[in-house]
Amino acid sequence: MLSSTRPTRRAAARTLQATAGVAAVALALTACGGGSDEGSGEEDGPITLKVATFNDFGYTDEMLASYTDEHPNVTVEQVKAATSDDARANLTTKLAAGGDGLADIEAIEVDWLPELMQYPDLFTDLADPELDGRWVDWKVQQATTTDGTVIGYGTDIGPEAVCYRADLFEKAGLPTDREEVAELLGGEDATWEDYFAAGRKFVKKSDSAWYDSVGGTFQGMVNQLPAAFEDPETGEPKDLADNTDVKAIYDEITGSVDDDLSAGLIQWEADWDAGFQNDAFATMLCPGWMTGAVEERAGGVEGWDVANVFPGGGGNWGGSFLTVPASGEHAEAAKELAAWLTDPEQQTKAFEAAGTFPSQLEAQDSEAVQSSTNAFFNDAPVGEIFSERAQSIDGAPFKGANYFAIRDEVTNALNRVDVTKSQDADKAWDEAVEKAAALG
Repeated sequence: MLSSTRPTRRAAARTLQATAGVAAVALALTACGGGSDEGSGEEDGPITLKVATFNDFGYTDEMLASYTDEHPNVTVEQVKAATSDDARANLTTKLAAGGDGLADIEAIEVDWLPELMQYPDLFTDLADPELDGRWVDWKVQQATTTDGTVIGYGTDIGPEAVCYRADLFEKAGLPTDREEVAELLGGEDATWEDYFAAGRKFVKKSDSAWYDSVGGTFQGMVNQLPAAFEDPETGEPKDLADNTDVKAIYDEITGSVDDDLSAGLIQWEADWDAGFQNDAFATMLCPGWMTGAVEERAGGVEGWDVANVFPGGGGNWGGSFLTVPASGEHAEAAKELAAWLTDPEQQTKAFEAAGTFPSQLEAQDSEAVQSSTNAFFNDAPVGEIFSERAQSIDGAPFKGANYFAIRDEVTNALNRVDVTKSQDADKAWDEAVEKAAALG
C-alpha cells in the first residue's frame, strides 16, 4: 500500500532494507546523509562520476568523453550491469544499507520505479523548471511524487513493434516484406489472436518456434492493461485469483505453448543468447531498445527485419530513468550530468547507437531520429517505425509498489509451464495466486 506520508531517509532505508530481503546493516544506515555538493555541479578539483546502467543505454565512450571536454574537471565512468535484474538487486541492497557503494547516477527501469517512489528522500530531487516540456508528459509523471519531487530524469521509452526473421518466414512460405508481414499480423487492427494464428501457420512448416519467450510475450501483453495488478485509487493489490484480465492473457500464452509456438527461453539468459544464432525463433516483441540487444546477439545472422505493427494496439515496454542517490558525494555534479545525458542531443545519439527511442519531444522530432534506418534490420526505417508506434501509446498504465513482485510471480508461473515444464498451466497459476497473496 502506498504511504500517504513521506518517511525520513533513515526510515525509508530501513523499510527498503526489509523489502529487499537484506540482512540487518544498521551501521551502514549512518551513510544515509545527503551528498556534500552545494550549488553548481562544477567543483574546484577533478572528480569522477560513475553512471550505473544495464543492458545498453547507448552511452558510448565518445559521448561520455565529450562531457569531459565540456567539463574538464569531470571524468565520467560507466558501470554496466548485465541485466536490469542485476542492477535492481544492486541498487535496492545498497540503498537498504545506507547507499554506500552506489554510483553517482543510478539507472532504474520503469517497472521497479514504483517501489522506489515510496522513498523519495533516498534520492536527490531533480525537479528543474528549466527542463519543463523536455519529455512526454506521462514519462515525467511516472517519476514525480504527489508533492512534486522528481526522482528520475527520463531516458528512453519503449514503443513496440515486431522484429522477425524474414529468411525463416520465406522458408515457411510466409510473406517477407515488412509491410506484408504487418498485414499478416493484422495490420492496423492487429490482435493477439492474429499474432498467434500466424504463428500456428508458421510452426507447421518450420523447425523454429514462433516467438522467443513467454516472459517477454507476457510483458508486452500485460503492459496494455490500464491497471494490471493494483487498484489505481488505493494502490492496493488486486486479488490475482479474481483478476480475469491477467488470467485471460495467461491462458492465451499457455495455449500458444501447447501449440509449440514458444522457443521455451528466458530473456537475457545464455540459452536465449544462443537462440539468436541457432534459428530458435522467428519473431519477438520488439521495443526500440530491443533492436540493440538483438543485433548484439545475432551478429552474422542475416534476415532480421522490423514490422510496423503491434498486436492489441499501442504498447510501451520499458523505458528507464536516471536517478541521483542522495548519499552520493557529488550529488549536484551528478544532477548536472544526468540532465546532460537526457537532453535531446544525447538521446538522439543514444538512439543512433543502441535503438533506445527517446522520451524527449525535441529528439523524437529530430531529422536524425525520423530518418534513421538500421542496416542490420534490412535497412528498416526504424526512426519512422518507432515514431509511429510511439504515437499509438495512450499514456502509461498504473503500476504501484507491488507491480514488480506480482508480475514476477505470473512470469515465474509461465516459465514453470514453458521452460522447466515442472507444472501444468492450472497448477502454475494456482501457485502464482498463492504467492501473490502472500506478498501482503
